[in-house]
Amino acid sequence: MQIDHIAIVVADLEATLALYTKTLGFNQVYREVIADQGVEAVGLQAGESIIELLRPLDESSPIARFRGDAATKLHHTAYRVDQLETKLAELRAAGIRLIDEVPRKGAHGNRIAFLHPKSTGGVLIELCSRE
Repeated sequence: MQIDHIAIVVADLEATLALYTKTLGFNQVYREVIADQGVEAVGLQAGESIIELLRPLDESSPIARFRGDAATKLHHTAYRVDQLETKLAELRAAGIRLIDEVPRKGAHGNRIAFLHPKSTGGVLIELCSRE
């Protein structure tokens, strides 16, 4: 298992994107709207991993409420796994509460599933694969 991406919810995508690309020198590798999750996602190359900026499409959405009044807020850490369904079954058997019982489509061609923060020490964890 390795870090795939770190996701940050942002209020002003263009300003945050300029900070990361123009000021900090990261390269943008994807930008897409994920309508069923209510976000626009921008991926920035960070070595072998990605920094993913998430802009809520609706300011009344759960992800916007999570961000609150903050300009940016760390949302989740994603780990790349092989055989996502198998890993979910192992975690379920180990007593981990799953948000997603079945993988769904995520950004950048990934299949994803979230683990509930109540089972992971308060951290929202996403598992992803490209299978």
